[in-house]
Amino acid sequence: MAEISYIDLGVLVLYFGTMLAMGSYFARRAKSTEQYFVGGRAYPGWLIGVSLFGATISSITFVAYPADAFKTAYVRYLICIMLPIGVFIATRLFVPFFRRGKVTSVFEYLEGRFGPGTRLYGASVFMLAQCIRISMIQFLVALLMARLTGWSVPACILIGGIITAYYTIVGGIEAVIWTDFIQSAILTLGGLLILGTILVKLPGGLSEGVSQFFSVAWADGKFGLSQLNAQGELQPIGRGISISEKTVFMLLIVGLFQWLAEYSTNQENIQKYCASKSAHDARSAMWICCWTCVPTWGYFMLVGTGLYVFYKQFPDPMAQEMLTGARKAEEILPYFVKTQLPVGLSGIVIAAVLAAAMSSMSSAMNSISAVAITDVYKRHLATKRDDKHYVIVAKALTLVSSIIMILGAYWLYRAQSKTLQDLWTELQSIVAGGLLGLYMLGFFSTRGDGRAVAIGILFAVVWSALISLAGLGWWLPASLSDSIKANFESYYTGIISNVVMFVVGYGMSFLLPKRPRDLTNLTVWTQDNEPLT
Repeated sequence: MAEISYIDLGVLVLYFGTMLAMGSYFARRAKSTEQYFVGGRAYPGWLIGVSLFGATISSITFVAYPADAFKTAYVRYLICIMLPIGVFIATRLFVPFFRRGKVTSVFEYLEGRFGPGTRLYGASVFMLAQCIRISMIQFLVALLMARLTGWSVPACILIGGIITAYYTIVGGIEAVIWTDFIQSAILTLGGLLILGTILVKLPGGLSEGVSQFFSVAWADGKFGLSQLNAQGELQPIGRGISISEKTVFMLLIVGLFQWLAEYSTNQENIQKYCASKSAHDARSAMWICCWTCVPTWGYFMLVGTGLYVFYKQFPDPMAQEMLTGARKAEEILPYFVKTQLPVGLSGIVIAAVLAAAMSSMSSAMNSISAVAITDVYKRHLATKRDDKHYVIVAKALTLVSSIIMILGAYWLYRAQSKTLQDLWTELQSIVAGGLLGLYMLGFFSTRGDGRAVAIGILFAVVWSALISLAGLGWWLPASLSDSIKANFESYYTGIISNVVMFVVGYGMSFLLPKRPRDLTNLTVWTQDNEPLT
C-alpha cells in the first residue's frame, strides 16, 4: 500500500499536536482528585453532553456501522433507537442516586447498598473489562490506521497509545472532556466528507447522486430490517418474541438493557454527569448526547448504504469480495477512503477515525484510574494520605492502564488469531455479567444484601460463561455446544444474565437472615425530599 501523502501527514501531525498541547495546558489545573476526576463538578451541560457524545461514538461506529449497512441492512439500528427511552429512565431514576451522594465512582453506591465486598467486586470487574475493551479498540484502530497510512501496525499502536495516554495522564478529566469536544467535531466532519464524496462521484454529480442513492438502495432492500440468510440474500427478521433468533421486539429489548446499563453502571458516563455543575446540567448533558448519537448512528448507516450504491455503480473486485464475505466488510470504509478521497481529505478522515477511538480510550483510562483510586487504593490500601499523594498515584495508575492497553493491543496483533480476539470479547461479557441486574436490585428493591447478591452474581457469571464457551466451541461437549447455539441467540446473553442476577439475588433475600441497613436515598422507595444539586 502506498505511503501517506505529505499533506495528509501534515493533517495528522496537526491533530496529534493539538491533542498534546491540550494535555499540557490542562495539566496545570489537575491538582486535586476532585479536579482530576470530576473537574470540581463545575461543567455546563452542553460541554458534558458533547463529551459523552464523543466517547460514545467510537471507532466501532465509524467502521462497523457502515460495514453492516453495506453488507446487510439496518438491523443494528434497532438497538440505537432505544437510547431515548434509556435516557428518559436514567434522568428520572438514576441521576438522583449519584448526584445526592456526590460520588466520584459509581461503585460507591454499591457499598452503601450492599456492603464493601460488593463494591470491590463491581470495581474489579469494571477495571478488568475496561482494560480488555481499550486494548481491543487500540488494536482495531491501529489495524485501520495501518491500512490508511501504510505504516506498520506496531507503529500505529504506539503512536495512538502514547499520545492518548499523555493527555489523559497529565490533564485528567478536564483534558478528556475538552479533547472529546474537539474530537467530536473532527469525527463529524470526517463522516460528512465520506458521504459527500460518494454523492458527488455518483453518475450525474450531486444533483442526481441523491436520487440515485435512495432509488437504488430502496430497490435493493437496503433500508429494511433484514439480515443475510444461508443463500446470502437479504431476509427480513421476525417481529415477535424469540430467544433463538433475532427479532425486532427482542433487539429493541437488547437496546433498552444496553442503554440502561450505560447510564446506571458505566463509570465513564456517570463520572461525567457527576462532573456537571447541577442535576439539571447532568440531565441536559444526557439528552444532548442522546439527540446527537441517535442521528449520528443513523448517518453512519447511510454511509454504508452509500458505499453499497457507489460500488454497484462502479463495480470493484475488492469491494465485491467484501460484500460477499470473501473479505471482511469492515474493510470497505478504509478501502474507499484510501482509493477515492482526494489528498488532504483523506488526512481529515484518518484523523476522524483516530478521534473516534481516542475519545473512547481516554475516557476509559480516566475512569479506570478513578475507580482504582476511589474504590480500591483510597478505600482499602492507603486510607489516610493527603490529596497530593492520591493525584500522583492516580496519574501512575492511568499510566499503568495505558501500558496495559498498548501491550494488550500488541498481543492481539502478534496472536493473529480470530479465536483469541473473540475470546477477549467474550471474557469482557462474562466478567460484566449481571451488573445491570445488580444495580436494578439495589435501586428498585429494599431487599437483599451482600450475601444475596454474591449468589446472584455467581449464577449470572456462570450463565454468561456457558453461553460464551458454547459460542467459542471450547471445553463444552459438542452436543451441548451445538444445542445452545441452535436454540439461543447470543445477542440475548446480557438480558438473561441480568434477569438471573436480579431474580436469584431477590429470591435469596427471603432465604437468608435479614440484616437491617439504613437505606435512605439508596432505593426509589427510601429517597428523601431534599432538592438535588
